[in-house]
Amino acid sequence: MSDRGRRKPNLLAAALAAMVTATAMVLAACTGPTAESETAPGGGGGRAGEFDPDAPLDFAVITHGAEGDAFWSVVKNGAEAAGRELGVTVTYVSDDDPGAQAKLIDNAVAQGKTGLVVSMANPDALEDSIVAAVRAGIPVVTINSGSESSREFGAIAHVGQDERIAGRAAGERFADAGKTKMLCVIHEAGNTGLNDRCDGAREGFGGEVENLQVDINNPTDIEARIKGALQTNTDVDSVLTLSSQVADRAVTAAQGAGSSAQIATFDLNTGVVDAVRDGTVLFAVDQQQYQQGYLPIMMLKLYRQNGNTLGGGQSVLTGPGFVDKSNADLVRPYTERGTR
Repeated sequence: MSDRGRRKPNLLAAALAAMVTATAMVLAACTGPTAESETAPGGGGGRAGEFDPDAPLDFAVITHGAEGDAFWSVVKNGAEAAGRELGVTVTYVSDDDPGAQAKLIDNAVAQGKTGLVVSMANPDALEDSIVAAVRAGIPVVTINSGSESSREFGAIAHVGQDERIAGRAAGERFADAGKTKMLCVIHEAGNTGLNDRCDGAREGFGGEVENLQVDINNPTDIEARIKGALQTNTDVDSVLTLSSQVADRAVTAAQGAGSSAQIATFDLNTGVVDAVRDGTVLFAVDQQQYQQGYLPIMMLKLYRQNGNTLGGGQSVLTGPGFVDKSNADLVRPYTERGTR
């Protein structure tokens, strides 16, 4: 065979090799450097989403709950119960100051937590910290407040109730009871969810609704402000409080003002359930906050270990439900043990 004949296979091999190299370069250019530079949640290395299913799971629950707030104690109980039952390390921390809550999120990222659960009463104050956590590859589930910003910030899901829908349902209940003028008591300034509740109540009520701002950290002032409002507006026949801790103060305030206004509230504790049973409180809106602690831990575990998500881009709703005389006896034992 001549030299020319022997060179033909070599030329063909060279051409094939060049084509493979060019294709690889094109694919590399399409992939880009960003995907290679992303790290897995918790600083585990590798690309985002490439989780070690056998790695220890260490989640932080970071809420805006004030110290001693009974509502958030139930959320904490739910998260810690999920941790025990699912074999997940769960740390619960809270601060009702938005700036301080943002720092708690930053600290959790620095500590290498592998999942975050965050309530967003003030989404604007938390945006940078949550987005930074997501960019670091840490999955986030938001709870309770801020559902409208959850997906925008990169969270994998939101667990809670739609506050406007819940407020509307509460307003409708008061309207069905024949009430015509409502006082809606907001206990946390800047909490977007509470404003949504009052806006929804206004829609469902149909009558006149006046908002009253109070400070949940000052129970004496709460009672004085509600009493003063009822004395000034004697035609108010319904008071909607947005926290179980405010409800009992509203009852006392109405009695002190000599008002016959009917009280209803968002959220439960044993005192509220007893007041519903005896007719002092007409009803309570129950968002089942135990689930807002429990479900996100389960969701983060499934996401980390199996790539699962829930909600299909919509909130996973835990409410609203209602507790009135028809079911108060059923619910009361659960409030005593701290799960409702």
